[in-house]
Amino acid sequence: MSQPVADYFYELPQDLIACRPAPERDASRMMVVDRASGEITHRMFRDFPSFLREGDLVLLNDTRVIKARLLAPEKRIEIFLLEPLGDRRWKCLTKPGRKMRTGAAVAIAGTQARVLEMLPGGERIVEFLEGPDLEKHGHMPVPPYFKRESDAGDDERYQTVYASHPGSVAAPTAGLHFTPEVLAGIPHSFLTLHVGAGTFLPVKTDLIEDHVMHEESYEISDATAKAANDAARIVAVGTTVARVLESRKEEQLEACSGRTDVFIFPPYRFRRVGAMLTNFHLPCSTLLMLVSAFAGKDLIRRAYAEGIRERYRFFSYGDCMLVV
Repeated sequence: MSQPVADYFYELPQDLIACRPAPERDASRMMVVDRASGEITHRMFRDFPSFLREGDLVLLNDTRVIKARLLAPEKRIEIFLLEPLGDRRWKCLTKPGRKMRTGAAVAIAGTQARVLEMLPGGERIVEFLEGPDLEKHGHMPVPPYFKRESDAGDDERYQTVYASHPGSVAAPTAGLHFTPEVLAGIPHSFLTLHVGAGTFLPVKTDLIEDHVMHEESYEISDATAKAANDAARIVAVGTTVARVLESRKEEQLEACSGRTDVFIFPPYRFRRVGAMLTNFHLPCSTLLMLVSAFAGKDLIRRAYAEGIRERYRFFSYGDCMLVV
């Protein structure tokens, strides 16, 4: 049965959008949503370990955000790196597009970039004369709804404390709440999914079924596959972890790497995820649809309404929700 995207719209007061992180990573509020009873309670993220059961495995995404925004101020041109294609080539977004058509070149990030190809979706294939030094010349790709430029604080806080494998252009935000001390006290393992720019975009079709999901690359190690198979319950930290797990169709999880464009929305029966920690997501986003599939659309609608009443902080730097 067709589902209107408008079913996932909600009104959010602008002052509830968190544009800066909490003073301490683990000081965020945590709404706890019980799928069985429908009960909604209010705790702090520091209480997260108390909700774990014997045999649980907390599974986290250890991707690292790259400084993907490159700026050429004198030309007023921006190149946003999306995905490396090898041999100094990247799939990119450019602004303004009219200045960066096929053959156009610009001095940027200590090197030169030239547009080789314009793709149907508006992206560009860009070749650099030398690979840009992102740590020196790049800027952290904080979300546009922050309505500000990134700064030195974002270099640390828009990155999980366990980030290891560079490749994302957006943070796996549910993991931003964890500290080394919290991790040390819980059973956990890691997989890697490199978060793409399409993750947080609203769905622009009228019907959910008409949306074309973006692809993202992932990797699962031998150790993580074994730990997941042995776990009594997997607690997925973020929708990125849930997407990787639900992409795998084999009965026993295996070490692997690949790409996924899995699009999860109600109704859907999760095969591997038993609980989920997640942030509060943008209206009409695929992330909100995935969480609605896990907890139930009506329960999530009620939880978000309560979050607004209780003045939770929303989106990437905001508070979190534990769905059990």
